[in-house]
Formats: sequence, structure tokens, C-alpha cells
Amino acid sequence: MKKIHVTTLGCSKNTVDSEVLLGQLEANQFQIAEEAPDADVLIINTCGFIQDAKEESIQAIFEALKLKEADPAKKVFVAGCLSQRYRKEIEKEIPEVDAIFGTEEYEAILDALGKNHAALDNLYRMRKVTTPRHYAWLKISEGCNHTCAFCAIPGIRGRLRSRTPESLVAEAEKLVAGGARELLLISQDTSSYGRDLYQHSKIKTLVQSLDRLPDLDWIRILYWYPTNFPTEILELMAGKSKLLPYIDMPIQHISDRVLRQMRRGDTRDSLLKMFYLFREKIPDVALRSTLILGHPGETEADFRELLAFIEDIKFDRLGTFVYSDEEQTAAFDLPDKVDPEVALERQKQIMEVQQKISLEKNTAMIGKTMQVLVDEYNPEAAAFIGRTYRDAPEIDNEVLISAPPEALQPGAMATVSIIDAAEYELYGELLP
Repeated sequence: MKKIHVTTLGCSKNTVDSEVLLGQLEANQFQIAEEAPDADVLIINTCGFIQDAKEESIQAIFEALKLKEADPAKKVFVAGCLSQRYRKEIEKEIPEVDAIFGTEEYEAILDALGKNHAALDNLYRMRKVTTPRHYAWLKISEGCNHTCAFCAIPGIRGRLRSRTPESLVAEAEKLVAGGARELLLISQDTSSYGRDLYQHSKIKTLVQSLDRLPDLDWIRILYWYPTNFPTEILELMAGKSKLLPYIDMPIQHISDRVLRQMRRGDTRDSLLKMFYLFREKIPDVALRSTLILGHPGETEADFRELLAFIEDIKFDRLGTFVYSDEEQTAAFDLPDKVDPEVALERQKQIMEVQQKISLEKNTAMIGKTMQVLVDEYNPEAAAFIGRTYRDAPEIDNEVLISAPPEALQPGAMATVSIIDAAEYELYGELLP
């Protein structure tokens, strides 16, 4: 039986796609190769969102082709966002690739491997989870109905397609039975979940259903879109729900002029009112956002306005991107492009300010007792590494807990006293 290796690039949504594919491969009795050189077929699940991601995907394809060159019996399949967006270009420029697939083309991949599609209606419940077993991504919808000027995702992933609450609860039950204590709900636009099926948001209903899973501790929602944020979800965050008081809302900018250029449905005033509402309703809420620096038309005055806003609102967590000029997006044809070096300098200044804010907020945690979900043991640091409710895996801060290796296991919920802090880490002692 053929051995298959899957390389996953890009975001957590791509990770779920790979996990679904791996589940289908196992259901069809393929062996999964942990290392690419051991595989008969190498599948690259690519990202094509911005230039850096495209370059990483192309590099991964060529690395796989080097293995094929050494062993011509191997096959290289390319799938995911890059091939969905640039299928013809890949066919023309990299003819050594054996097959090309877009996003979610599981059936076509299995056909190319000579197998029928197993349990098509049961895709997500057959996932082979690749994250540590104590947390898992739950992709609640696909696609996006927004038309942000800078974003290629709607052209790649299509319009919003929500999954039913019933299918998601069934999948969540399997994930929790497999050891997941934290579920992270993801999509391109979690605010719009259910609107295509029910004409209104169903995210609160979904969370209430997940709340009833007995062995689940945390529910975390990522990628809220501000324009249609369902404020009724705040009741759950402020109450006894397992839904964490953690709001990840990429706003991209704060200047009204730039927001219009970006084709966002928000204004500075509407965003400020929303963040003030979050902190009024949930005083201990953790706010995370993402910004784009150097969008076409962004002036020095726009940047200064954004910088002042960051200093004022003090996000708990902040990510930044430098604008990437992408074909087939509205921003690609806009005038007044910002010099990339200027954009990089603006990004640097934003992150220097955020670093100080992060240190200030972390220092304020010293002396507090926190519940920490343990992710792993780091022998070099002689400490366990975990996260508070304020931190999502892979993107946010960490807590280092000094304790012997036998004291805890990954997935444990530890009670920790915070004794020290750095810009992006807390240091704690394990309490009985």
C-alpha cells in the first residue's frame, strides 16, 4: 500500500483541510508517512494568501520535486489555496508536478490515488488530528461574503458556506472524546456563521450546544469580523459558559480614509464603540486584533492616527502584516502605493509600541493566580509551557511553569501563581 506524506502550509483552516484529507487516506487504508523521504506520494497543501506564503509554498513544492528527482517513482501532488488560485500557472511553470488540486478536493485526490471516496458525508468526523490532542480546531464555515480590497480569500475559497450546528456538535464530540479540552472555532468570518443557512447568526446557539459537552473545558472563537459582530455572544463570555472572554477581531486599520480604501464596513467611531462595549460588559476580556501596514493610500497622518489608537486602546495581543499587492484584488489597481520599506518601518514602530503595552499588561499579572492549560514540557527551560484563557496556541503569549517533568502532563489544567513577567511570557509556580 502506498505511503502518503502531507505537508501543510498556511493557517489553521488549512490544517483542518489536511486533517480531513489524512482521515480519508487512513479510511482508504493508505499508510501515512511521518517524513517526506519515506513517502511514495507527497501532497503539498499550499497557502496562497500573500506573497510570503506563496513563496513558502513554491519552495515546498521544489523540495518535494528534489525527492522525486532522486527517486522518480515518487509522485508530487499540489493542493490548497495556491493551486486553487494559480492552477494554470503551476501546470505551465512546474510541469514536473504530477497532479494539481484546489481546496477541499478530497474526492479528486483519492481518485488520483486509485481509491473511492470513503464516507463523503462524514468527512470532518473522520479527521486525523495533528495538533496536540488536548486542543483542536473546529472549522465552522468556509468562504466569505465580504469584499475587502486587499483580500484574495473570497476568490479562492468562495462565498460563505456554514456547516450545520448538528454536524459541528457531532465532530466536537469526537474531538473531545479524543482528548480535546479546548476547541478553537475558526472560519474566514465567524461573525457571519449561520447567516447563509438561517438568515441570522447561529454562533450563540452553537456555543450553547458545545457548552454541554462534559469533558470540554474551554471554547475559544477566532476571526470575528467587526461589521456584523453578534453582540449577544457577550452574555455567554461574561457568564458561566465555557466560552472564554477572548475576542480576536482583525480590524486592519482605524483611519476612516484607509478603512474606506480597504472596503471595510467599519468606521473609527464604530470600532471604538465596540471595544468600549467589550470592556464594559467583560472587564477581564482579552482583546486581540490584526493590522495591515502600508495599504495603498495610507499616508503618514493615517499611520500616526493608527499609532495613537494602539497606544490608547492597548490591545492585549496584536498581530501585524505588511500589505501584499495581490492580483485579482481591488487594492491591486489602487494608486498611491506605499513603499515597502516605509511599510516595514511602520510595522516596526507599531510592534515596538505593542511590546511595551504587552510588558505593562504582563507585569500587572504578577501576584495573580491563573488557570493554565499545559501544552508541553520544555527540557531546555526545565519548565512546562502553557497558556491562560488570554492566549490562543501558536500566536499568543505563553506561561512557563517551573516544575519537575513528572509533575504535569500536556493537557492538564494547572493552578499557577504568576511570579515574573517579560514582554511575551509569564513565569509561574505550580500551586497544589
